[in-house]
Amino acid sequence: MNKKKIVIFGACLAVLLALQIKFIQPLLFKVAASDLFLVESKDEANAMAISNDMTALAYGHCNNYIKNELGEEKSVSFTGQATNAWSLGNYEYIVNADVEISGKDSPGAIQHYVCRIQYSEGDDLSGVSNFDNWNVVGLTGIE
Repeated sequence: MNKKKIVIFGACLAVLLALQIKFIQPLLFKVAASDLFLVESKDEANAMAISNDMTALAYGHCNNYIKNELGEEKSVSFTGQATNAWSLGNYEYIVNADVEISGKDSPGAIQHYVCRIQYSEGDDLSGVSNFDNWNVVGLTGIE
């Protein structure tokens, strides 16, 4: 390689690094610290497992979702309440529970599942009982 090309490459690399440190990185820190990603709602996150009316509704809607996904060929039986439920804030919940699933020719097997669900109407709680106002974000543990 030519010595001149190596020097030019090093100088360009130094300029790019300086631009990133002096301009790009401070701009990203300002955006991250701003209220751009802030979602204000009356529902606050809770790191501890909780049990309230909204977690009970989230549990019920997760159960309805599982019944619909498994269809008529599987028989499902849910426990009376979730094992654990957490509020992530902004009416989003994680529900951990057990379900017994049995088929026509197979015995029942208890499976542990985790469901992440969100109420999509925000602070307007008038439609919490309507399944169409809830979005199941993810479900794991059900084969």
